[in-house]
Amino acid sequence: MPRFYVVVDDLKDWSPYYPSRDVITFDHYLNHDHTAAGERVRVINLCRSYRYLGTAYYCALLAEARGHRVFPSVRTLNDLSSKSLSAIQLGGVDKLLDKLQLDEGVTSHRFLCWFGECREPVLAALAKAVFERFPCPLLEVHLEHRDGGWRIDGVRAVSLRRLRSAEEQEAFANAFEAFSRKMWRVPKLRKHFRFDLAILADRDEAMPPSDARALKRFVKAAEELGIAADLIGKKDFMRLPEYDGLFIRETTSLAHHTYHFAKKAEAEGMVVMDDPTSIMRCTNKVYLAELLRRHKVATPKTEILRRDEGERLQSVAEELGFPVVLKVPDGSFSRGVVKVKNAEELAQESAQLLKKSALLLAQEYMYTDYDWRIGVLNNHPLYACRYYMVRNHWQIYHHGGAAVKSGGFDAIAVADVPAPVLKAAVRASKLIGNGFYGVDLKQSGDRVVVIEVNDNPSVDAGVEDKHLGQELYLCIMREFLRRMEAKRR
Repeated sequence: MPRFYVVVDDLKDWSPYYPSRDVITFDHYLNHDHTAAGERVRVINLCRSYRYLGTAYYCALLAEARGHRVFPSVRTLNDLSSKSLSAIQLGGVDKLLDKLQLDEGVTSHRFLCWFGECREPVLAALAKAVFERFPCPLLEVHLEHRDGGWRIDGVRAVSLRRLRSAEEQEAFANAFEAFSRKMWRVPKLRKHFRFDLAILADRDEAMPPSDARALKRFVKAAEELGIAADLIGKKDFMRLPEYDGLFIRETTSLAHHTYHFAKKAEAEGMVVMDDPTSIMRCTNKVYLAELLRRHKVATPKTEILRRDEGERLQSVAEELGFPVVLKVPDGSFSRGVVKVKNAEELAQESAQLLKKSALLLAQEYMYTDYDWRIGVLNNHPLYACRYYMVRNHWQIYHHGGAAVKSGGFDAIAVADVPAPVLKAAVRASKLIGNGFYGVDLKQSGDRVVVIEVNDNPSVDAGVEDKHLGQELYLCIMREFLRRMEAKRR
């Protein structure tokens, strides 16, 4: 665990709260480096003046110069002082403002929020949204009603002295405790870890990339290598700066919190798998199909359909032959994929799918008993699985009925995989990046084609790890360790 400090101008500012030797003055922080050999330091900056060249600003500068993680950062303070307010009225905040209903006749309102929380329930969602854009312990938000709706007129960082009532101080203390999480443990009881890794997972996800047992094995592997791994959820967005790396173990999508987590982790300079670019490239099948085509990577014959192009269906059918497989661009786990047997079904199913997306993939149907999945880490094959089709079905997943069915599998040594399959998998993954990918392929005789490349591929206990066992988890954690050490250097 890293060492934490709370920095204040005067220890009296902290007097309403639980005393701790980890609370120090700015003068003390200024005159002492506070960095032991190999120790990581986190700083919560609660100095009084956040203005440019104020004590809080200098505290943030010193922290970043010393390699300490500081909250709020210099970047946040600069954004608060100069960023156009129009930016925070976009990206969803404007929708919250449009729905906002305050007392009739009120045209101006100010409220405080601490760590994304506030005392007024009607403003809770807005407080969280502002905090996500300006991560700072204590903010004052000024609202004005004009042009028929509420608008944000100002956001500024304020000091602890702005909290005057016991109720405000207690609410701040509770939010602080939840945010800092176990901050007050006695240092000698802290187990020494070299790095901290956040593993983003959703225990309620129906078909997650890793099951509970696999997640435990990732945590165990990380700890063996001196990495403290924590399982976090989507509510922990603002805790990301506490960590050195982020490992996403949820099904990703661009219009989803997983992508926002990846973007923030990347902006914080963290090691992240998979990175935002990989997510963008993998989660849209239209993009992926064009990328593979351009670089002459073998795939099934593929055509792109768009709305209001009914006349093209005949030529598509002639080019691909029946049956034809239709795919929505952002489907996963065989969802949004249908097989059509004739022209009538092609017209009907494509019309339905094109209601959801402006573009649609049509591919030739290649029957095989199984699909190859090659796990590739940093452009090197890591594991290999064969996923078999569900009995009496043409896919490895069958979503009909109350429960999702899946076919059998076997995990085999990478050395036993046919060379053309490995070559195609690595070549396709290099087009995406150097992260952790699952490349799906079909092999029919001498023909090997890439079906798709998946970011954050499945690693379930007893499936993908059937051959390598715990070594699979250690290999992935070693790559995180290598990258985090490189970042530190």
